[in-house]
Amino acid sequence: MIIFTLRRLVLLLITLFFLTLVAFSLSYFTPHAPLGGAALTDAYLYYFNSLLHGNFGVSSINGQPIGEQLRDVFPATLELCILAFILALTIGIPLGIIAGVTRNKWQDVSISVFALLGLSMPVFWLALLLTLFFALHLGWLPVSGRYDLLYQVRPVTGFALIDAWLSDSPYRHEMLTSALRHMVLPITALAVAPTTEVIRLMRISTNEVFSSNYVKAAATRGLTLVAIIRRHVLHNALPPIIPKLGLQFSTMLTLAMITEVVFSWPGLGRWLVNAIRQQDYAAISAGVMVVGTLVICVNVLADVIGALANPLRHKEWYALR
Repeated sequence: MIIFTLRRLVLLLITLFFLTLVAFSLSYFTPHAPLGGAALTDAYLYYFNSLLHGNFGVSSINGQPIGEQLRDVFPATLELCILAFILALTIGIPLGIIAGVTRNKWQDVSISVFALLGLSMPVFWLALLLTLFFALHLGWLPVSGRYDLLYQVRPVTGFALIDAWLSDSPYRHEMLTSALRHMVLPITALAVAPTTEVIRLMRISTNEVFSSNYVKAAATRGLTLVAIIRRHVLHNALPPIIPKLGLQFSTMLTLAMITEVVFSWPGLGRWLVNAIRQQDYAAISAGVMVVGTLVICVNVLADVIGALANPLRHKEWYALR
């Protein structure tokens, strides 16, 4: 387990190094690049040293420090992705278990059809459909933003729910309600695709576990289906898919860019799209570095957690004997 973790950490450092090369190329080889006038080696060393100190340069569009802009927009995207990922797990894991246990029955067919429909719908089309129906037609939910314009929430952490909770305003409850109402549509649109993938992964893993001998032996001992699922299926079917769940969280970051544009969500994705539209290469370089680092760290963390939860599949030290 120690060797496996060390290998993943070394892989993390190597991948981050190549990521810095990609981000540096956007600040050196592009038109009007901020580092284009210096020598290649000196420019990279200056860029790498700036990254270590959290300095991403200055935007060529508005002249503001990019680091300050990232501190404003990154928590909004992270909050959206975390809540959507929690929703995907809350819905996907139970439905995947039901589909795996009731294999080839009407429950399995219904859940599989639902997952296939969710996977086939583009996120921008789903976001527009939700907006037209729930916001414009029914008028139940707001269309864009994070709060109603009546409320002035002082940013503390950058997370809308936490900032509203920490507010000393007498309208704190209304702020929380407003933040939740603004999150419903973007979280729903963002959670559909990973939910379908969680259902698929959990269904396959549950099928493998449910057909094993120890589950059949538990059934012959008279254990109920609920007891078998709680004691055997869930504990053995969930750990193998944990590394794959990390990939789903990474996919959500790319889907968040489209979702934020549709719902005018002031997050990293919308900020990065605007930077690309305005050809702000310093901001694009910083966005690539931040998003890439988060994706790499999440996947490595998911691998380590999966190894801790299921160590028998990751005993790579046997190969060293």
